[in-house]
Amino acid sequence: MTMLGGCRLEACETDITTLAVDAIVNAANSSLLGGGGVDGAIHRAAGPELLRECETLGGCATGDAKRTGGYRLPAKFVIHAVGPVWHGGDRGEAEQLASCYRRSLALAHEARCTSIAFPAISCGIYRFPAEQAVRIAVRTVVDALPASSSLTQVVFACFGEPMLRLYEHELDRVACQAPPSNPI
Repeated sequence: MTMLGGCRLEACETDITTLAVDAIVNAANSSLLGGGGVDGAIHRAAGPELLRECETLGGCATGDAKRTGGYRLPAKFVIHAVGPVWHGGDRGEAEQLASCYRRSLALAHEARCTSIAFPAISCGIYRFPAEQAVRIAVRTVVDALPASSSLTQVVFACFGEPMLRLYEHELDRVACQAPPSNPI
């Protein structure tokens, strides 16, 4: 866990669909109509109402995000972020991934969310290298936090211990670089 200002950043090995936070982020495909991995799990847990709302959104571009209700999930909202497919790193994948996190935080801020949980966007079937994706995720969230002043908790929901360790390491690096929360 890392505290930055009034916001707690933490990584945990958990099922994102069980988290009682204001918003969970879905690693969605561009259709927003469900798929495999995190996307499929969120759609199954939220129920058919989520799919019905997603059908009205007209899809979503890579690097962007859209917000829906959470329906049967403990979260109030689902923010559907479309991450890039990894093609070797020379097609703007890093910037597209960072954009997913910035857009998700902006949508959470608009909805006055105080807590949000992210999966490891693009690290599954989209094959984004995990270490690079984690650095981008944590750095982008840290950089965007001042603009998302309503947030008091950011959770990086990890599937498996190897991903958890990557996030914990990156959060430790950020904590070492951050100025003290309460200077004397």
